Parts: sequence; C-alpha cells; structure tokens
Amino acid sequence: MTYRITLIPGDGIGPEISEATRRVIEATGVDIIWEKIDAGTGVIEKCGTPLPDEVLNSIRKNKIAIKGPITTPVGKGFRSVNVAMRQKLDLFACVRPCKYYQGVRTRYQDINLVVIRENTEDLYAGIEFKEGASETRKLIESIEALNDVEIRQDSGISIKPISIDASRRIVDFAFQYARKYSRKKVTAVHKANIMKFTDGLFLEVAREVAKKYTDIEFEDRIVDNMCMQLVQKPEIYDVLVLPNLYGDIISDLCAGLVGGLGVAPGGNIGTDIALFEPTHGSAPKYKGMNKVNPIAMMLSGVMMLRHIGEKECAENLENAIAYIIKEGKNVTYDMKPDREDPTAVGTSRVADAIIDKLKKG
Repeated sequence: MTYRITLIPGDGIGPEISEATRRVIEATGVDIIWEKIDAGTGVIEKCGTPLPDEVLNSIRKNKIAIKGPITTPVGKGFRSVNVAMRQKLDLFACVRPCKYYQGVRTRYQDINLVVIRENTEDLYAGIEFKEGASETRKLIESIEALNDVEIRQDSGISIKPISIDASRRIVDFAFQYARKYSRKKVTAVHKANIMKFTDGLFLEVAREVAKKYTDIEFEDRIVDNMCMQLVQKPEIYDVLVLPNLYGDIISDLCAGLVGGLGVAPGGNIGTDIALFEPTHGSAPKYKGMNKVNPIAMMLSGVMMLRHIGEKECAENLENAIAYIIKEGKNVTYDMKPDREDPTAVGTSRVADAIIDKLKKG
C-alpha cells in the first residue's frame, strides 16, 4: 500500500532531523509519497504567517503528517504555532510515550508509560484578558458580583474551560489506546480537590467513562501527588490521562525520567487526522550544524507507522533505534556519557547507522 503523508520540515534544526527521519522511515520499506510543505519563521516574509493555509489544507487532505519543530515568533502572530495547528485541525489528543531505552543516561530504568493530554481546552485555550484593559475591568466586576470575591484591579485573567464533551472524548481515547496497545491501567490526573467545577468535572466524567472498560484498571491521582509518585515509583504507572496544562507539565517530567526530550516522541491525534512530532523545540542556535539528536523525531515516526497500521515496519525501526542507542557508538554528543566525547557523531550519521542496522536485520 502507498501512503501520501505531509512532511513539514520546520525551522531551526527541523530540516536536518526531518531529513534523517524521512530516510530511516523509507529504509523500513514502507511505500510513502511525501508532500513536503513549509511552515514556521522561514515562510513569514512570503506568506505573512508562520502557518499558511496550504499547510493545514495538505494535512486535511492526506490525514497523516509528521513535522519537525517550529519556532513561534516572539511578540506577534500565534501564541504558539503548534497550539494553533492542534486547535484548527481538532487534534484533541496529545500522545507522548515515555520509554526507557538501554544506553540512555538516566536515573531510572524499566519505565514504559504514556501521557495522554487533552489538547483543546483548559488554560491553553488562550482565553485571556490583559491587565488594565477595559474588558478586564468589566470581567473583574462581573466575577466579584457573581462570586462575592475580591480580585486585585491590576490582575490579568485567564479562563479555564473544561467541558463534559472534551473530557469524555479524551478519557475514552485513553482507554481505547490502552486496549489497542495492550496497556493494563489508566490513571486520570487532576486537581479536583481545589478546582471542583473544572477538574472536578473532568474527574466525574473520567469515572463515568471508566465504567465501560471493565477490562482495564482505573484510578485517579491529584496532580501534585502524581508528580511525587512519578519521581518515587514511576514503574507502577501505565497510561496517564490529563487536562491540557497538567499534561504539558507531566509529559516533560516523564521525558526527564527516561533521559530527556532527545528521546521523547509525540503525536497529536484527532478523529481522522494525526500529526506526529518530537516534543523538543527548534534549537535555532544549532541550525545547520549537523549536530543534534534526531531520535525523538525518529521515534515519532515509529508512532506514525504504528498509527497507519505498519506494525512490522514500526517494530523494525524501533528495534534498530534501540540497538544504536544501546551500542552507544553512532550517537550524538548528548547521548554520550561525556558530552565532550570526540567520538560523538552528527545527525546524518545517526540515520546512516540506523539504516545499516535495518538492512542487516
């Protein structure tokens, strides 16, 4: 079967790691026609925006996309290009596996958990009111009248919407993901003891949805306690499902448990569209240096292959990546025990080594 997939190289280090990822994916033997299209700071002058309509149209048409990191311009345009893409394409589920690979420098081993984050609501919905604005003063007055509270007049305000529909959708997704990938437990993470009408609603919906999945264990944890437990005993957790802000924070914490953002893949999934990307940023200071670690994006490619049903190719690619990490020879500086190790290789050489391993089997 031939797949048509949108490839967005991104900016900063994006084009280098995207090219390395494209090469290793093709080396698995899967038949892909790439529709390459640019987004980010490099297209602003030409298009007037870092996210041209043609990017979104390509993804809507092809249904599957993989992208390198994109820099969000400071002080203008979108708050975040990544957030804008998720919202405009209704990619409601952010999926971030956190798995230990032998050879990665980390304090923890035998970790294999998945963070599933609601992508469209919560404080990241972007409903904000600037300090001193007339609208903000009116909002403060209304809140004070409705809730019998006092808010400082020099406050900025952010609104935190959490709905039944979005909560049900993400929790249901988490349980379906657990079933599909033979996971045994789903943990809902919240702060319902304090935010009773938002996080409390999320927890209430999660408990209701869990009743449909009697084959999968369900539990819930308060977010601050969850952070402590992830540091103390991460091995007891499997699938975590969270509102947007907590999911963003916890996913980085979990990435730290397994070695950092250099080995942290991600996917943003909607009803019929999926966009895969590494969790890390665009690191523009390393642009063009053939130095950075491409493994997070390659592992995002593994996720993409699994999503489209190419399970054997996905398994082969993940095994090849794991072998190269364990061997420790053809890895970038950040994957060496000593970051100054002169034997560290560049981005393209990592891809070469993985392709060689795929050919040898």
